[in-house]
Amino acid sequence: MKVLVINGPNLNLLGKREPEVYGRLTLAEVNDRLKALAGELSIELDFFQSNSEGLLVDAIQAAATSGADGILINPAAYTHTSIALRDALCAVALPFVEVHLSNTHAREEFRRQSFLSDLAAGVVVGFGAESYLLGLRGLVGTLNRAPGDRG
Repeated sequence: MKVLVINGPNLNLLGKREPEVYGRLTLAEVNDRLKALAGELSIELDFFQSNSEGLLVDAIQAAATSGADGILINPAAYTHTSIALRDALCAVALPFVEVHLSNTHAREEFRRQSFLSDLAAGVVVGFGAESYLLGLRGLVGTLNRAPGDRG
């Protein structure tokens, strides 16, 4: 099983940017934790981060032809603004889980709306780096169920 982990804008600054909101771990450290969990789950991970919406769309589209079975995505600020990411996720029709470090529902009003959540197999928010691990476990569980049992 292969999962593409996608991180959106400003996540390259994890550990430095607003650590009181996003935590002190760097993106490399979050990825290392995901790699360790992937080993336990016997799955393969690919990682992609970009601050550019178009490059994120390209990565989602490429996932469908690169053998990815699912996507773990933290779209960051594009969660609340990007119909392009939504359309790309619809187009590839791969199961995905949306994750966020902070509890987006307890933040500014504009952060409470996601253009992706209704398409996602699941959404995990508010647990810091643990959101990624919980999201990956949920995605793998979804992928291990028969397609008719995923709803």
